[in-house]
Amino acid sequence: MIRADLHVHTTYSFDASIQPKTLVDQLYAHPFIKAIAVTDHNTVEGYYKVRELASPYKDILIIPGVEVATIEGDLIILGIAELPPKPWTVQNVINFAREKDGIVIAAHPYRIYGLGDAIKKYNLDAIEVLNGALPPYTNKKAEKLARELRLPGVAGSDAHAVSELWTVYTEIQSSLDVNEVLESIKRGLVRASPIGKSIHF
Repeated sequence: MIRADLHVHTTYSFDASIQPKTLVDQLYAHPFIKAIAVTDHNTVEGYYKVRELASPYKDILIIPGVEVATIEGDLIILGIAELPPKPWTVQNVINFAREKDGIVIAAHPYRIYGLGDAIKKYNLDAIEVLNGALPPYTNKKAEKLARELRLPGVAGSDAHAVSELWTVYTEIQSSLDVNEVLESIKRGLVRASPIGKSIHF
């Protein structure tokens, strides 16, 4: 079992201040979170930089990802280190991810730029039920939706600044292997956890 933050931004996002080296150093030093998904806004450049800096360390995992601003709302793609072709609609992004063996997660469904109840129209792999930047009631709505749709619920800090890192994490029944992580998320072998507590699905 590993613990991962599945939603982290770096300076490659226009609105974030986390330096890639700082992210790697903090991940390596963290006592139990040993995997992150670098999910910068509409770019994978941050992932490549973080992966390069993390390459000397064998006990941490950098998961390729991106947060795509679709016409309908934000989606996180994991497992793919490239951008989908435009136009960025929800269905186009899902189709792209399926073709590339990635997964698609609805980011912060009930926040601005979230998909909200429109998620019900699409065949997503998981829902972000615990976003470290959001108040509890917003996350509870996402959790309720994930249960209703019988989709896995995952957690991500959505950190844009160093002080926002490591507030939540996803327990994943997996080793430090990207393909195994993706498969475990799809199979629902996950728990969304604020520090000190787990949300069971």
